[in-house]
Amino acid sequence: MIDLHGLLGEEAPDLLGHVCQGIPRSLLHLPGPDFVDRVMMDTDRKPGVLRGFSSLLGHGRLGGTGYLSILPVDQGVEHSGGASFAPNPLFFDPENIVRLAIEGGCNAVASTLGVLGSVGRRYAHKIPFLVKLNHNEMLTYPTLYDQTLWARVEQAFDMGAVAVGATVYFGSAESRRQIQEVSAAFARAHELGMVTVLWAYLRNAAFKHEGIDYHEAADLTGQANHLAVTIEADIVKQKQATLDGGYTAIGFGKTHPRVYAELSGSHPIDWVRYQVANCYMGRVGMINSGGPSGKDDLHQAVRTAVINKRAGGMGLISGRKAFQKPIEEGVRLLNAIQDVYLSPEVTIA
Repeated sequence: MIDLHGLLGEEAPDLLGHVCQGIPRSLLHLPGPDFVDRVMMDTDRKPGVLRGFSSLLGHGRLGGTGYLSILPVDQGVEHSGGASFAPNPLFFDPENIVRLAIEGGCNAVASTLGVLGSVGRRYAHKIPFLVKLNHNEMLTYPTLYDQTLWARVEQAFDMGAVAVGATVYFGSAESRRQIQEVSAAFARAHELGMVTVLWAYLRNAAFKHEGIDYHEAADLTGQANHLAVTIEADIVKQKQATLDGGYTAIGFGKTHPRVYAELSGSHPIDWVRYQVANCYMGRVGMINSGGPSGKDDLHQAVRTAVINKRAGGMGLISGRKAFQKPIEEGVRLLNAIQDVYLSPEVTIA
């Protein structure tokens, strides 16, 4: 197990001891070994979806805990192959992506139709596949920020995937079309017994105001989560909130003073608790993204996992911090994230 206090440093007492007052833990539907029977059973999902969700929750080092550790590698399309895989060229080969997820003890591996399809017969029965259906690509010039469907649900189903994922850029001019496309895709996935995962990201230049970027504000990302669960995402992937007050700073939309005075508070765990609350108080699991790779990846990954777990989140989906390294280092980082969710010391705030 990891040295939690050593990695968190001076923040350890605060991050491990904070108690959320605005939205107490007693109001949440928390992750746990019985999550499918306790929470999912009440939904309109078909038995196949429940079986698929159980498969996700039952795999890897976190199997049976109710938490998720997912390796996502779609950045070859979303960014570029060079930007993503030059740090470790082994990952130009999709087999090494899947190997990292397996050796790293992940619940699932998430990637493109092409990546997972190229090794599907060898690995789809060894680790749950999550096929990303839409992407933004950065070869178009001038750059466009729009999510386009690259795959059909049926292709993922035929591959043996357990789940499908998609992104909506909430707040963008294209979001209405994306919502319609993804809603239809998710409905079809549920018909086929597949789990649905939404990357509920914000995208609008106006969300950067007076030098401050509010794309990770608790109030705005919380509303993105609320829209995501409306189209029946079974899991919501969201960037971890790092500030608050997006609505009030930008001066648009509708909010309420109590959001800032009581509910979302001023602590990172409170901000993420507000994100979880907007996922129907945890009836829909929220996983936070791991962010880009840098000089302090292990500390940042563990810190993100602690905040997510203590806020009531369901886990972490961390890619670049793991695959832009030698495989052995990537495995250690993924295991460190998982250790947070296995640690009895990291409680729900």
